[in-house]
Amino acid sequence: MNLILKKIIFERWPLCCLLFLIVACNAKSPDDKIIFSTKDSIAETQKISAAIDSVYLKERLINSGDLIVRTGRDFASETFRKLSVKDKTYSHCGIASIEHDSVFVYNAIGGEWNPNQKLRRDPFEIFCNPIENRGFGIFRYQISSKEKTSLINIIQSLFAKGILFDMQFDLSSNDKMYCSEFVYKAIEQATGNKIKLPTTTFNHIQFITIDDLFINPACMEIQRFVFSK
Repeated sequence: MNLILKKIIFERWPLCCLLFLIVACNAKSPDDKIIFSTKDSIAETQKISAAIDSVYLKERLINSGDLIVRTGRDFASETFRKLSVKDKTYSHCGIASIEHDSVFVYNAIGGEWNPNQKLRRDPFEIFCNPIENRGFGIFRYQISSKEKTSLINIIQSLFAKGILFDMQFDLSSNDKMYCSEFVYKAIEQATGNKIKLPTTTFNHIQFITIDDLFINPACMEIQRFVFSK
């Protein structure tokens, strides 16, 4: 198992155990019992290992400039999924960049997992890790090599500037961006607006949903993968 993912499991495990104990201690019926066996533990370990292996298999399919989307397991992710209109599968997104034979995903995210609110550059195996995600998808825009180079330069420049997450979800501002806005503006700028992505309107407010990014003629699906339901 990858050392980075081992670190995730190690850090999250004590918290999961604590939450389990709290729930168990507050169970309504004292007769309810949950019994864990060695077999259950082995099965869960094998399930996680298979999911991790799949991450590395999919990593080989990725090109720089690809759109990477994921489905988080937390409450906030479930909420963001519902904002999409046509395809509510995914909750977060970013753009892939292959650097020194490693795949990184540049993405804008806020909340407790990103205290400084700045644009992130996450290793692919962290961005799509099966401990915190139900699955992920790989999509590719129909852009030239020159446009792809421009796209990578743009996202790396925004990362260097430390662009903050836009808690107001204001599409008109450029000093702060939310996840799908970051991808939307980077793609349009890199292609000189040749690729014009669709938008969604909520209560007269223009918004970029996750599915706006990949449900359009300029974007093709490479592959989707589900770790668990």
